[in-house]
Amino acid sequence: AAMAPKKDGAEKKKKKGGLKKSEPAMDAFDEPEHVIVRPDNQLVLTEKELDEEITKQLTANNPNAPANLARYNEKERAFKFEPTVDQLVVHYAVDGFLLHNESDEAARQVALEELEAKTMAEWVASIDPAAAKKAKEAEEGAEAGAEGADAGADGGDAAKEGDADADANAGEDADVPTGDDSKQLRNQFNFADRASQTVNNPMRDRESETEPPATSAFSESATQWAIYDAYMEDQERMALQREIQKKNKLAAKEGGKKDKTNEALPVKQKKPELMAGAPMTKAVRVMERMVNQNSYDDIAQDFKYWEDQSDQFREGEGTLLPLWKFYNEKAKRRHVTAICWNPEYTDLFAVGYGSFDFVKQMSGLICCYSLKNPSHPEYAFTTESGVMCLDFHPSHSSLLAVGLYDGSVLVYDVRNKMNRPIRQCDVKTGKHTDPVWQVKWQPRDVSEKDLVFTSVSSDGRVTRWTMSKSELVYQDVMELKLVADAEVGDDENRDARPPDVGDGPDDDAALGSLAGGCCIDFNKEFDHLFVVGTEEGRVHKCSTAYNSQYLETYAGHHMAVYTVKWNEHHPRAFLSASADWTVKLWDHGFAKPAMSFDLNSAVGDVAWSPLSTTTFAAVTSDGKVHVYDLHENKHEPMCEQKIVRKAKLTKIAFNPVHPVILVGDDRGCVTSLKLSPNLRKGDNDPARLEALVEVALKGE
Repeated sequence: AAMAPKKDGAEKKKKKGGLKKSEPAMDAFDEPEHVIVRPDNQLVLTEKELDEEITKQLTANNPNAPANLARYNEKERAFKFEPTVDQLVVHYAVDGFLLHNESDEAARQVALEELEAKTMAEWVASIDPAAAKKAKEAEEGAEAGAEGADAGADGGDAAKEGDADADANAGEDADVPTGDDSKQLRNQFNFADRASQTVNNPMRDRESETEPPATSAFSESATQWAIYDAYMEDQERMALQREIQKKNKLAAKEGGKKDKTNEALPVKQKKPELMAGAPMTKAVRVMERMVNQNSYDDIAQDFKYWEDQSDQFREGEGTLLPLWKFYNEKAKRRHVTAICWNPEYTDLFAVGYGSFDFVKQMSGLICCYSLKNPSHPEYAFTTESGVMCLDFHPSHSSLLAVGLYDGSVLVYDVRNKMNRPIRQCDVKTGKHTDPVWQVKWQPRDVSEKDLVFTSVSSDGRVTRWTMSKSELVYQDVMELKLVADAEVGDDENRDARPPDVGDGPDDDAALGSLAGGCCIDFNKEFDHLFVVGTEEGRVHKCSTAYNSQYLETYAGHHMAVYTVKWNEHHPRAFLSASADWTVKLWDHGFAKPAMSFDLNSAVGDVAWSPLSTTTFAAVTSDGKVHVYDLHENKHEPMCEQKIVRKAKLTKIAFNPVHPVILVGDDRGCVTSLKLSPNLRKGDNDPARLEALVEVALKGE
């Protein structure tokens, strides 16, 4: 009766559920249905396109790795592409702490753990002996049970004894830890414990007595050149020995026996030497220039880029910046008597060394320096007499004409690098009897094959030298005769004449004596026209076409004229410098000087600037350089700068391209100076100088 309501409820539920038809439940054994889900942007392909096979090859190349990686190859001195490029890409990497159980590190860790357990057991036994005893008895009981089991399995006492021995041996081996060799007390390398011993043979000392070798005491200073000479002599001796041995072998093969004592030494043949050959010399020079470039880097930077910014704030003034100094030990106690730039290589110049002191004369020296190597000359030549002048040929830049104190003229070819000239005059071929003060090459036509230069000497001769195939052929162009004051002109010149020229009929001019020539220069436009300065203070204008008389005589100086220079661009103007402290500007059409400049000291040399028609520079015996620009100031120098303290300046030369001048002194030193911007203004227009000269002549 109590269950009735429940039954009715269940029936109601059945009726209620049966009103709606339910979907069949999915059985576990039914096959799964495949539903193809296509995205909206999927391509719709035909069956033929779907059946087409497209092969793709997977490679291990890294798409982000560079394919054209280039590196510099030091051996070949060029950039080369790398043949292989690293394609490895690490996406994930982590350092682990797991060890393989068969590795050495794992075996050492297990042995260390066993050693720690044994040490802990010993420590517990030392603290609590009772507990240790119980543990030992329990262990022995376990071992006895194991032995009984083994004995029952084998069925014999012999087996028991064998097992007991094995267990005892195992116990002994267990006492020795197998993990860490450093913890073992027994020395496993002691061969005596294993009943083996190596027999070591006894050592024997054997001595012998001989006579000591002969010795001798000597002293010598080992210098670099002495070592080099000894090395070269040794090389020559070895080469000579090899040559003799080779010759003896050839003689033995031929069957002829020669007396070796009377055998003549073979002729020395020049062989390429490792330390003295042309490749080694070139390599050493390149290395020397590199070292000098590093040593003089600040001076090289000034030579290339320095500009005096203070010139912007001062008009009519300039400065000279000292650059390199060129000095050679061989030029000690010699004067710089000549400086000449090479016309082809603008960094190369030649310096002549001699002596202006006629009492102290010595051998001469010629050094060819380069601005790239200020420490040592590129070429050096020695002469028997002092060098007084030199000049490079304008077309053949390797030919160098030289005049000496003894009156000789030489021609060197610097390409030969030999310490002897290719042409030289002697007494039979027109040698001067006095010092040669200046030599000048004359530009020739292309049709004329012979090279010609002119020399002037104190013996009064102006001589033309022609280079033939084997010798120098001379021809006297002019004999410099003394001129009386009456022939020159007015009373002023007669009062200002030098004391060695008189007025009477018995003077030197009447007797036909010759005047000593000091300098010469040819006109740049008219090759036949030249001017000569003399020791008497006269300047004579001459022509190679008329050798009987002067075209004009200029009397303005009272002492010897050391230098005359035609202007490079103006065919009528030339400068003259004298020991009477003055520099004078002349127009060769007038007998009077157009301008005169007093420098308060004897003038050693003067030179026109190639950068401006109106600029020139002069050096004096008080060690100063005077630079004038007539277009800026006709009365005062734009720069008056002292270069040396206790020496006299003797020569000056402008570089034909760079704003650099060279000055030489009487102590064998050549100093290079750079002109500031104010000292190289203007241009090469001859009209500027023409106007200045015209105004100056009209003013007088």
